[in-house]
Amino acid sequence: MRAAVGVWRWRRNPLRRGTDLTEAWVALVAVLLIAVAGPVTGWLCGALTDSVLQDTARVQRLHRHMTTATVVRALPHRSVVANPDGITDAVPSGRAAAVWTGVDGSRHRGALATFKGDNRPGDRLRIWTDDRGHIVNRPMKPRTVRAHAVLAGFGAAAATTGFIVVGRRLIVWRLIQRRYVRLDRAWSEAGPDWGRTGTGS
Repeated sequence: MRAAVGVWRWRRNPLRRGTDLTEAWVALVAVLLIAVAGPVTGWLCGALTDSVLQDTARVQRLHRHMTTATVVRALPHRSVVANPDGITDAVPSGRAAAVWTGVDGSRHRGALATFKGDNRPGDRLRIWTDDRGHIVNRPMKPRTVRAHAVLAGFGAAAATTGFIVVGRRLIVWRLIQRRYVRLDRAWSEAGPDWGRTGTGS
């Protein structure tokens, strides 16, 4: 609103300098870009991110399979190489050597992180494996995809707004520098004569 008022105020003002009107127009254009380009960029980025992640999640659901691993023995904490269930936001409390069978029928053995402190031989753990039986994280959930898309959209909108604001500030800074140069030039032409007899000052 202030940008529009600035343009209108400087429209026919006799004290207006060229840089004043330019600065007001730059502010008005920046406001319009923030109001339009920010939301549009955020929506496009969010939609694109959602589409890409939905495809990724679909591929993961096709090639990742839940299976059961059987604990052979407990291990020291330093032996961990993977998490059961693909849970990445929880802290494992135990370690165990386990065996499991891949979807292709291959047999595997490895160290797992568990969420039980006392792992006993024969305990069963749910894990996710790929087509060859290697341990992987669980497929992305729809809400995870949605959250990433929303964050990407907000981030893109914020970045666009930031670029516009920085661009406006740089232009205004350049206009102010030009204004100072013109003021210095005018002062150097008129200043030395001020107060002298017969100069009309």
